[in-house]
Amino acid sequence: MKTVILVDDDQLVTISLKTILENGGNISVIAVGNDGEEAMALYKQYKPDVLLMDIQMQQRSGLSAAEEILKMDSEAKILLLTTFRDDEYIVKALNIGAKGYILKQDFEAIEPAVLAVAGGQTVFGGEVMGRIPALMEQKTEETCDFTEQGITEKEMEIIEQIAEGLNNKEIAEKLCLSEGTVRNYLSIILEKLQLRDRTQLAVYYWKNK
Repeated sequence: MKTVILVDDDQLVTISLKTILENGGNISVIAVGNDGEEAMALYKQYKPDVLLMDIQMQQRSGLSAAEEILKMDSEAKILLLTTFRDDEYIVKALNIGAKGYILKQDFEAIEPAVLAVAGGQTVFGGEVMGRIPALMEQKTEETCDFTEQGITEKEMEIIEQIAEGLNNKEIAEKLCLSEGTVRNYLSIILEKLQLRDRTQLAVYYWKNK
């Protein structure tokens, strides 16, 4: 049973989401809140498997709260939930290290997304992931040569597939490797580039390719 804290400033949304999450019998919503400050306090108190939080809330936004929580606990698994498709929100969520960003209206994907994040995966809805390349097209003046970072040709292939949104199983099938080999490559790549997870790696790729 995975534990979840749910934070949204709309009480009806909170009730609905709690029902959706607990309906499958795999998730227990152990606490609910209605703003970013409360999210921070509840996270400190309960340390849930996943913090599911709305982005736009009064007093303190979900993004601001998520950033503070991740500063305190870099292992925090935060899934951001919103009705907004604003590019600024997507980029911010990626940069602060959120484990997911999905749209509220995609209600069928919410429970699977929470379970995936609880299991250590990074989840961005297809609509969001599909926009990352465009968002990252405006590169900074300082770009990085991957070869200078010690990235091999095979590792570059792995990076490219991750940047396209493929999971380990899909990459393994496409490159004729085992999933274990893909995981090993990913660990080595993250260490070489000093990045935290595959989401940061995807952002790094699109900024520097």
